[in-house]
Amino acid sequence: MEDLLEKVVESEEDTQKDKYLIFSIGNECYGIDIKYVTEIIGIEPITEVPELPNYIKGVINLRGKIIPVMDVRLRFKKEPKEYDDRTCIVVVEIGNINIGLIIDRVLEVVNIDESNISPPPKINSNKDNANKYIKGIGKTQNEVRLLIDCHKLLEEDEIEEIKSVEL
Repeated sequence: MEDLLEKVVESEEDTQKDKYLIFSIGNECYGIDIKYVTEIIGIEPITEVPELPNYIKGVINLRGKIIPVMDVRLRFKKEPKEYDDRTCIVVVEIGNINIGLIIDRVLEVVNIDESNISPPPKINSNKDNANKYIKGIGKTQNEVRLLIDCHKLLEEDEIEEIKSVEL
């Protein structure tokens, strides 16, 4: 019985292996490993929570569960943009917390084989930049996609702060 369960778990992991959800922030396309994505929803009313970083917009009620939401555009230090009908919240599970990532639009799910992923370029800079969130650059046909490292979107102290918001 345990062998069968292991095979089912392995086959689920195999179906998600090398799959990335591609989304846009402005004119740039990013990818996130599909294994972290639990669901994608349209933008909905967000309740602000005082004293959180500006890129944490607040919380939403998702079927009775309180989920903090992060505006990825602001996290990457891009200009704020008004939300529209294409704006989505991608709910991801990072470690043992769920967080909604507000993105401009979902584009597609693509396969990017590990052999087509290069490490991000090294930048010798002490200033905070979006490259620290990039785990690799994926090549698909004639395009490149910046692949986000979910675990680097939040720092340890931010995770603790957000856990206190999550109910």
